[in-house]
Amino acid sequence: MQVIPAIDLLDGHCVRLHQGDYDQVTRFSDDPVAQALSWQQQGAQRLHLVDLDGARSGQPVNDAAVKAITANLTIPVQLGGGVRTAARAEELLACGLDRVILGTVALEQPELVDELAARHPGRIVVGIDAKDGKVATRGWIEASSTEATQLAQRFAASGIAAIISTDIATDGTLAGPNLDALRAMAEASAVPVIASGGIGTLEHLLSLLSLAPLGVEGVIVGRALYDGRVVLAEALQAIGDGRLQDPSSASMLA
Repeated sequence: MQVIPAIDLLDGHCVRLHQGDYDQVTRFSDDPVAQALSWQQQGAQRLHLVDLDGARSGQPVNDAAVKAITANLTIPVQLGGGVRTAARAEELLACGLDRVILGTVALEQPELVDELAARHPGRIVVGIDAKDGKVATRGWIEASSTEATQLAQRFAASGIAAIISTDIATDGTLAGPNLDALRAMAEASAVPVIASGGIGTLEHLLSLLSLAPLGVEGVIVGRALYDGRVVLAEALQAIGDGRLQDPSSASMLA
C-alpha cells in the first residue's frame, strides 16, 4: 500500500486544516519546495498537493509553488483543489503534474470527468469528500444530498485512475481512519481507492491493510507526519512494498 505525504498549500505556505475549517489553520513550513524534497528524500514514491485557495475560491493562487515543486522532484506529484474546468485540468497536467484530482466538478459535471479520463488515461483522479456519508464540495463549504458511494459507482467504468476517499469528520484529527466508510467506498466501485483523513499512528496505517484486498491501494498522510507521530520510513516498512508484516499479522497488530 502506497504511503503518500500531503502538502496543503494556502497562500504559498504548507499548512493543515482541522476538519477542513479555514479558521483552524496550522502552518508547518514557508518553503513548500524544501518540504516536498524532504518527503522525496525520505522515500516517498508519490506526493499529494492540495490547493486550499483553489478549493475555496477556484482561483489558482498557488501555481508558482506547484510548478516549483514539480520542477524539483523526480517522483510523481498529484494535485487537487479548485480543478473545475477542462482547461484548468489541462493547464495543471502541462506543468508537470502526474495526476489531477477532480472533486466539486465530479459531482456537478460528471461527464467532464469522463471526457478528461478518456483524454488522459491514468492521470485523472476523483476526490470524494464526505461528511456523514454525503458528498461535500467547494472546499467542504457546501453539502450535498448525494451519497459518497453513489458517486463512486457513477465513475466505476469511466477510466479514472483512482478515487481519493476523504472522511471530513476525521481529517486532521489524528483519531484514526473511518474504516467502515472506506470499506463501503471500495465495495461500491472497482476503481482503486486511496484513503485520506484521520491517520495519527502507525497502528492506524496497519488497520488499513485489511482493506487492501478490496482495492484500497494507498493512504494520504498529513498532520501525523509533520507532528512526528508517524515516521515516513517506518510507515513505508509497515505497509509499503516489501512490508515487514503480511496482512493477517498486521490485522492482529492493529
